[in-house]
Amino acid sequence: MQDLSKISVVLPSLDPDEKLTAVIDGLLEYGFSDIILVNDGSKQENLHYFTDAAAAHPEIHLLHHEVNRGKGAALKTAFRYFLENRPEGAGVVTVDGDNQHHPADTRACCERMLETGRCVLGCRDFSQENVPARSRFGNRTTSMVFKVFVGMTISDTQTGLRALPRGAVETLVNVKGDRFEYETNMLLAFKDYAIPFEEVKIRTVYIEENKSSHFRTFTDSWRIYKLILAHFFRYTVSSLTCAVVDTVAFTLLSGLLKGCLRGFPLTAAAGAGARILSSLLNFFLNKKLVFQTNADTKKAMLRYYCLAVPQMLLQILLTQGVYTLFRISTTGALHTLIYVVVMVVLYVVSYMIQQRWVFAPKKQTES
Repeated sequence: MQDLSKISVVLPSLDPDEKLTAVIDGLLEYGFSDIILVNDGSKQENLHYFTDAAAAHPEIHLLHHEVNRGKGAALKTAFRYFLENRPEGAGVVTVDGDNQHHPADTRACCERMLETGRCVLGCRDFSQENVPARSRFGNRTTSMVFKVFVGMTISDTQTGLRALPRGAVETLVNVKGDRFEYETNMLLAFKDYAIPFEEVKIRTVYIEENKSSHFRTFTDSWRIYKLILAHFFRYTVSSLTCAVVDTVAFTLLSGLLKGCLRGFPLTAAAGAGARILSSLLNFFLNKKLVFQTNADTKKAMLRYYCLAVPQMLLQILLTQGVYTLFRISTTGALHTLIYVVVMVVLYVVSYMIQQRWVFAPKKQTES
């Protein structure tokens, strides 16, 4: 068993009840000796749970927000305290105060983090019968959105049990967000900053169908999903901009070259010229505005054209194939429309490859 003396437990809480006491007792029983407890602006009648715990256990350092600022703000308050006051600390583990994280699982995540130097997510099994329907649906939906639009495979996107090495904390403390969306931003930061992470399976515990949760279904869900979809929205704007440039260039080149070229040669020449111009614009828009990556420009451009050239050839072949199949003339509005339709079909696949490979950020060195 690993020594947990250099691990600080981060425990944010809002309007707690007796479950907070059970959480603290369990952590102490399993060998944790430093608990940073954050009162996030709780009501007067709930304050005694904080003060009683701090008075009874010297292992607890109690921090207060005068008003409710949100779970993300509470986590960052604790992270800053850890970085400023625990210079020898190896990392932190975030735990929820509703007694849904078994202290044995918390310890297992910390031991794995100390062993590998990676961030460790404690992930639940949402296929079990005791999982509330809204939690099962919400997590599966968010996991699917993460996989499709962010390129990350995370089985429990909503877990509050996260073991984070010190280097990761130094990065994550500056991530935006003050409420539940901050936890989603942390996961997105794993991708943006190439912070290595892995999952550890934990018990799936729901008390009273998670009625004590402060998660606001519509408001907080919107905060989360708009963050996940931000890259794809910017990618869509970039793609549409470049599609306009591409289409205008294709139309102009088709008109200029139709006097000397026909059929496939005309489609190939006009398509190649249009794609060269639009692809250069697309590369720099995607690198700077869409993925906002620290990837090396030369390597990223090489990868980009390793993708763009086959995609251009595929688009030309598919477009010409439609013309041939339906015996459509290679001039006119319908000619251009088919070109656009094929381009739209291919762009989703291109997005996934770009975010996973072309603009993949430089990896951080594991501690």
